[in-house]
Amino acid sequence: MTKRFFIVTLVAAATSLAAAGEMNWNFDKDSAGMAPAGFYRTAGQWVVKADATAPSRPNVLAQMARSSTDTFNLALVAASRYRNLDLAVRMRAIDGTTDQGGGLVWRAQDSRNYYVARYNPLSRDYLLYKVHNYGRVELAHAGIESTPGWHTLRVAMTDDHIECYFDGKKYLDVRDTTFREAGQIGLWTKADAVTYFDDLTVSAK
Repeated sequence: MTKRFFIVTLVAAATSLAAAGEMNWNFDKDSAGMAPAGFYRTAGQWVVKADATAPSRPNVLAQMARSSTDTFNLALVAASRYRNLDLAVRMRAIDGTTDQGGGLVWRAQDSRNYYVARYNPLSRDYLLYKVHNYGRVELAHAGIESTPGWHTLRVAMTDDHIECYFDGKKYLDVRDTTFREAGQIGLWTKADAVTYFDDLTVSAK
C-alpha cells in the first residue's frame, strides 16, 4: 500500500466514523493482552484485559504503565474526527501513588494539543484542561468525594461550550475557543495511574 493511498483511506475512514451516528467501543471482541483495534497510543501501556467487574464483560481497556510524574498516557481513536460531540466512558481507578484515575480526550489535533476532562480520586477532584503544546492549563475544577468502583465520565461540546458530567451530574460548564476544529477522541491517564476503561461512546452533535 502506498503512503498516498493509506492517507486517503484513513481520511475516508475518519469522515465515515464521524458521520456514523453513535459509536461504541466495549473491547469485548479484542484479544486480551493486545492493543485494541483502531486505537494508537502516544504514551503509556494500553492493553485489553479481562475483568469480571467490567460494565460490559468480559474485557476492559487497561492503562498499565507506571510512567514518570510528568507523562500524559494517551490513547487515541485513529479514525475519529469530531467537532461538536457527546462523549462518555466508564472508568475505574485501580492504582497509583503519584496519580490515579483518568479521563476523556477530544478535539485532539495531535498528541500535544487537545481537551481533557479527568477524575482523580487521590485529589478528590474533576478537572477540565486544555493541553497546548504539551502545556496543561486548567479551565475548570470541582471537588468530588472519592468512592471506589466504576464511574461514568461524560463530556458534551457544542462550538465553544463545554459541559462535563460525573455519574450523571453536571459539575463543569465553561467556554473556550482554543481548539476550534474537529479532532480525534481518546483516553488519558497521568504518571503512574493504572486505570480501567469500558464502554467508550461518542455521537456527533
